[in-house]
Amino acid sequence: MMNKPASSPRGKGPAKAHRKTRDEINQEARDRKRDKKHRGNAAGSRASGSDGASGSRGQKQQKDPRIGSKTPVPLGVTATPVTRQHKPKSEKPMLSPQAELDLLETDERLDALLERLENGDILSAEDQAWVDAKLDRIDALMQQLGLSYDDDEDEEEEEEKEDMMRLLKGGN
Repeated sequence: MMNKPASSPRGKGPAKAHRKTRDEINQEARDRKRDKKHRGNAAGSRASGSDGASGSRGQKQQKDPRIGSKTPVPLGVTATPVTRQHKPKSEKPMLSPQAELDLLETDERLDALLERLENGDILSAEDQAWVDAKLDRIDALMQQLGLSYDDDEDEEEEEEKEDMMRLLKGGN
């Protein structure tokens, strides 16, 4: 029978670890350097926008965000013209100038504010701006319709002209 050699010579604790030779150490360093050299992205990966190695392995190819819509655009003259319905700029229905003038003349808020102005009250800036805008609109509508609320003032101007002419001709 053969005796098995003892795992540790002379029974002193575990065996020493195998020391690497200088050639083995150098070879491992070269392997590490080679692995480090191949880290990073493939050449041109920024410009092409895809992952060269990982993109081709069973993953769906990502859609390029730079590519726009694929819907066909008709070029040239088409058989059916495209008609767009234009929405009115304001929500109010368009009124004839006469109807709008009637509405403005019967506006209760405008009447109340004008009455306050005649009594000498001072209006807030918002109310004053609103009254001015409404009065300007009434003037514009009356000019558009050819109406004049200055009829009595025109008569007074004519009388003043006649008085002036009398004074100039008569001397006194």
